Amino acid sequence: MFWLDYKVNISASLAVNHGVVDRSVFCFRRPTSEEALKWGECFDLLLSHKYGMAAFRSFLQTEFSEENLDFWLACEDYRRIKSLSKMASRAKKIYAQYISIQACKEVNLDSYTREQTKENMENISAGCFDLAQSRIYGLMEKDPYPRFLRSDIYMDLTHQKRPGSATELS
Repeated sequence: MFWLDYKVNISASLAVNHGVVDRSVFCFRRPTSEEALKWGECFDLLLSHKYGMAAFRSFLQTEFSEENLDFWLACEDYRRIKSLSKMASRAKKIYAQYISIQACKEVNLDSYTREQTKENMENISAGCFDLAQSRIYGLMEKDPYPRFLRSDIYMDLTHQKRPGSATELS
């Protein structure tokens, strides 16, 4: 396990991209409180910032729901694949890991989305996970994202007081 300067845990899966260690994950700087405050304006801003994504992932780990972000990131990587044979192989892996019933990191999808994604697996394309990815994005934006914005991790980054707290967090 690796730790950022404010005690946010970054799992190795965030730093490893298909077997290649992304050393930049360990080198990015802590954002200013003003930068971190912007993450509260828009979920996309949070996900587009490496430190923000690491902080959000750390928060999801405390809720035992990091599989949602892992799936979303796997879909982002999948969409960039150009080779059809690599795409097919990766699609099967993503489906087995996140979509199939009782997958090791199964994400919470409605039956319609799960079935559509299963059908998409018959004709592999860059968009075969689009519906599932958008559903998971929506779930993260609606549920854990607002809780993250009230979390100690976020409050620490933005130098805000937690509601009901008499002292400011350091």
